[in-house]
Amino acid sequence: METNRQKKIAGIIQQDLAEIMQEALRESHRGVIISVTKVRVSSDLGEAKVYISVFPTQHREAVVEETIKHSHLIRHKLAQRTRNQLRRVPELHFFVDDSLDYIENIDKALKGDVENPIEHPEILPKRKKI
Repeated sequence: METNRQKKIAGIIQQDLAEIMQEALRESHRGVIISVTKVRVSSDLGEAKVYISVFPTQHREAVVEETIKHSHLIRHKLAQRTRNQLRRVPELHFFVDDSLDYIENIDKALKGDVENPIEHPEILPKRKKI
């Protein structure tokens, strides 16, 4: 269970990371929308799992690879922005948030484009909890 402190720190990180990532990827990936959908901070505040969503999805792999490659620079920029709020910036671990794909697949199924998951729930892929 997350404490209030973890939630507050996660909120600060989420907001600042979204801005940092939009600025950093503006030149290299035009027309791509990147959002930080969730941040989970460990109980010792030393690590943070950052879930990012990329639209359009065909750019997802390139954006995630670039983000992981430059994670130390992103962490440094985050430290500069949060220096008055956080003593120590947690290590950042980036993950893809595929919620939009999952929702889109359900929407297609409900429209009748593919087999109906309500009638056949076994066709839906199993998801990991975030």
